[in-house]
Amino acid sequence: MLELSILGFLAEQPLHGYELKERIKALSGHVRPVSDGALYPAITRLVTAGKLDQHTEEGASAAPRRVLSLTDAGRADLLERLRHPKQTEITDQVRFNTVLSFLRHLPDRHEQAAVLRRRLEFLETPSSFFYREGEPVRAEEAGDLFRQGMLRVARATGEAERAWLTEAIAQLERAG
Repeated sequence: MLELSILGFLAEQPLHGYELKERIKALSGHVRPVSDGALYPAITRLVTAGKLDQHTEEGASAAPRRVLSLTDAGRADLLERLRHPKQTEITDQVRFNTVLSFLRHLPDRHEQAAVLRRRLEFLETPSSFFYREGEPVRAEEAGDLFRQGMLRVARATGEAERAWLTEAIAQLERAG
């Protein structure tokens, strides 16, 4: 997800490393903070692979800074990652939000709708944080106030997300 975030933010505009880190942190940092020890090696891998370009620019009142921009190969990689997200990028809420953050860069509305449809199919499969005899436990069956709260919040969130996904898919299909 870190590489997807890097490619996605740089598809919008060139950034220096600190700006990029702050944007990634704002997107998912409270849940999965990004460290310099993860960010800068990922940037180096993408530069080495020809997906990012870097140049040095004068700093306003500081030392020169390294500015990163997306190459054509980087844009192609971004679009491929958005067209075909991994299953964990569909099923994990934070990872899906990262995909969703950059899905607008995918130019084909039918491809955008296909990604949303995968998420909707996942959300329509009965699940729970807790299981009893192989069956998902519903909030009303949770047995304690706290698990009941978790399940009620998850149900409400899921209902809202399914409604939005259904609307978004219909809108994309009408426009395409």
